Amino acid sequence: MFDNQGNLKLKAEDDNDLKVFAAYLQDSVTIMNDIKYLEKNKTFICIFNRFMWEDAERGIFRDNKRIRSALKINDVRSVKSKKIKSEDKKVFEFLTINIDEKKDQNININLLFSGDMTISVNVETINATLEDFSGSWKTKTKPVHKF
Repeated sequence: MFDNQGNLKLKAEDDNDLKVFAAYLQDSVTIMNDIKYLEKNKTFICIFNRFMWEDAERGIFRDNKRIRSALKINDVRSVKSKKIKSEDKKVFEFLTINIDEKKDQNININLLFSGDMTISVNVETINATLEDFSGSWKTKTKPVHKF
């Protein structure tokens, strides 16, 4: 789950694994330049500045931190988006992942962002990784959720 430097390194093979990804990615942010669909490689990659909830929840005296994390989805058939344009310059705030299984055995992995924005990644099978790849840095703010 964590490598020897404390960085996250996860693999997803089913929708329960993707729920774990969603929990770690909650409140992450990304920008359009960090979202890529490599059609020839059948790969979708999204780089996030991930809020390190695992550190924030260990104790009240710890610093709030973010880290660069890569979500990589393999075996991709297509990618569609809703309310997202390739020229967008804004920051996308990640909410969660949901899964739609289709009758034709295809699966849509839906990445949901604030503002009702969605990236829908159609895959043959669930085959994804989530991996931290940078050092962490302190952030002044901790995400707050309204109930």
